[in-house]
Amino acid sequence: MSYMTYKDVLGRRSEILKRNIDWMILKDNRQGLSVYESNVYQSMLKKLHHNENALQEARKQDEY
Repeated sequence: MSYMTYKDVLGRRSEILKRNIDWMILKDNRQGLSVYESNVYQSMLKKLHHNENALQEARKQDEY
């Protein structure tokens, strides 16, 4: 059994968020987003931003 490190978890979370954000952008371009979907999209963008910052901090910690 292999365990994921904190950086692995953050990296995987970023991949999933990016895939979902891409899907929402495609949907928005095709037919638009409902108010609820727009709120979910904005929430995902915020989560991705926070996640990327946490990943950068974790990488900096490894450098020291």
